[in-house]
Amino acid sequence: MTNTSSNIAGKKRGNDYRHDPHSILGIHPVDEYTKVIRLWRPGAAQIYLEVFGKVVEAEREDPSGLFSYRVPAHTTNQDYRIYHSSGMIAHDPYGFSKTIGEFDLHLFSRGVHYKLYEMMGGRVCEHQGVRGCKFALWAPSAGRVSLVGDFNHWDGLINPLRSIGGGIWEIFIPGLNSGERYKFEIETCNGFVKAKADPYALYSELRPNTASITFDVDAYEWKDAGRRARTLHEPLNIYEVHLGSWKRDNGAFLNYREIAHALADYCSEMGFTHVELMPIAEHPLDESWGYQVTGFYAVTSRFGTPADFQYFVDHLHQKNIGVILDWVAAHFPTDDFSLAQFDGTSLYEHADSRKGFHPHWNTCIFNYGRFEVSNFLLASALFWLDKMHVDGLRVDAVASMLYLDYGREEGEWIPNPHGGRENLEAIEFIKHLNSVVHEKFPQALVFAEESTSFTGVTHPLEGGGLGFDMKWNMGWMNDTLSYFKTDPLFRHYHHDKLTFGLIYAFSEKFILVLSHDEVVHGKASLLSKMPGDDWQKFAGMRLLYSYMMCQPGKKLLFMGGEIGSWQEWSCKEELPWYLLAYDRHKALQTMIREINHFYQGQEPLWQRDFDDSGFEWIDFSDRKNGVISYLRKAEGRCLACVHNFTPSYFSEYFIPLKNVVEVKEVFNTDREEYGGSGKVGRGVHIHKDPEGRVPGFATQLSPLATMIFEVQF
Repeated sequence: MTNTSSNIAGKKRGNDYRHDPHSILGIHPVDEYTKVIRLWRPGAAQIYLEVFGKVVEAEREDPSGLFSYRVPAHTTNQDYRIYHSSGMIAHDPYGFSKTIGEFDLHLFSRGVHYKLYEMMGGRVCEHQGVRGCKFALWAPSAGRVSLVGDFNHWDGLINPLRSIGGGIWEIFIPGLNSGERYKFEIETCNGFVKAKADPYALYSELRPNTASITFDVDAYEWKDAGRRARTLHEPLNIYEVHLGSWKRDNGAFLNYREIAHALADYCSEMGFTHVELMPIAEHPLDESWGYQVTGFYAVTSRFGTPADFQYFVDHLHQKNIGVILDWVAAHFPTDDFSLAQFDGTSLYEHADSRKGFHPHWNTCIFNYGRFEVSNFLLASALFWLDKMHVDGLRVDAVASMLYLDYGREEGEWIPNPHGGRENLEAIEFIKHLNSVVHEKFPQALVFAEESTSFTGVTHPLEGGGLGFDMKWNMGWMNDTLSYFKTDPLFRHYHHDKLTFGLIYAFSEKFILVLSHDEVVHGKASLLSKMPGDDWQKFAGMRLLYSYMMCQPGKKLLFMGGEIGSWQEWSCKEELPWYLLAYDRHKALQTMIREINHFYQGQEPLWQRDFDDSGFEWIDFSDRKNGVISYLRKAEGRCLACVHNFTPSYFSEYFIPLKNVVEVKEVFNTDREEYGGSGKVGRGVHIHKDPEGRVPGFATQLSPLATMIFEVQF
């Protein structure tokens, strides 16, 4: 291409017109009476075009493949059409003006083009009254960029893009529509030629193929009335789902539309308010679970088209189920067709591996300090909220973004300008992200998967915080599961694991999670973590889940936990739904379904999740018997939650709750229909001292169970 381009350049006194093919090709004035149409077809002996509806033959102007045809001066780009190598006849791509304006370029250069997903990439559109596809790419160090695809037989000589400033290359191809496969052929600054997928693509080929595909995401007709997530003061009970392994059809993936109906019905029946999807942005490797993203704007083609996914979201919304996406902005894979060394330079990643390469995951780290890179990520987040109507984003691996030394030994990282370990550029990016998301989509929720003690993750931006709505409570999860894995005989030595979390429970807005990370890589399934015989294991699972539902904070459960899966989760096969044919598994699912619905109807369990006025200890000191009790409070209502963490049954256990007037048991996980022993509903006795004062009440304590009482004072 370089030699051929030089031949074209020779027509314009030796300048390098590889950066501006439109200045040669297309229609141009010759004199006051004549214009010339120039076409570029390397290797062609003759070509034809259609002028004013008549097919004519162009003159071969240069052996390299430059053809021309002279027309009257009044001819416009609308008066002629050309034949593409695929046989398509359409208007000339080089007869159109730029698709991107100067103000767009300015916003992008400053990192604040919040609708960048409409400006960049391959997009179906109408330009100057003609339907087609526009293509725009950021590759500032490229020597040449060409569009290749089915329509030009993947020939990088045919459709070079023009450089319009700011490292942006663009072209408009009339006649193209949704479904066109394409890539960008980039000649790097060191002379190598690479075929790169579109970083802004909306759709891609099914792996292992990697071409981008044009798609019109604006064509879908929504019926959800723009539903957005619930507020922080409403029940939030999330079902975490990996779409590829929730259900399958004889081992094959289901389509988004098929999953939509099954999943919406299941969540409605089970009492989940939201689903959180593990990453569904395009990714090449199934085993990465979606966390190695190569298409930050493209829903994965494993389960269908972008329109199929829009239907998925739409249908769940119509069933009153919210949709949260797991969104990855911490890193990206090194696949050659994707972002790594995009234009021959470290464009999206840091050039210094101490900041640009992740040793844990062997991936590249985004250069958050580069405006165009941060804008790429910001616009990705906004795209999912805008065009796909999702209700929230769970930002993955925030801790790895916050700290320069994350996963590194001494000497393997570069301190910030103040000598610290905090990644100041990433922190600024996170603040920018939360600011713009909440400005553009006030009802959207943004969650942080953040595992450290970084201060202010969910504090407001104006108070110096990061501005997330909620943070995964990894400390609660680790302490709780560590406690539950301990044999009840020895749990009294670890009683503090049940109480320590309440010291910091209101320092952030927490979501309690039993996530996918806890049922893989040899950690065992939730049910298998439980000690004891089968009865005790299922009782422990009922206790674990009900304990989470009673604690302050919103809730999340990974799929499979609710049916008592024995095996660790595998992304390669569907959940073991056959287990529901067995009584204990069905009973566990019944308990989880009923406590989920119970939770949604009980304001004390969610109204003041982030306010210490919604929680009060009754007794946290009974380490010997393994029992804790506390109040959950809302306006005008109060629940007493009592948890017995041992298999012991207490026929009369005293709860020190002063001045209580009325006590009524409203939920007990030990019911027989839940697989329990049935030691429930045996009465409550309110104690009174000789002076008539009430020091508390006595009740039976079911073994390995949660009991919830409605109390009045």
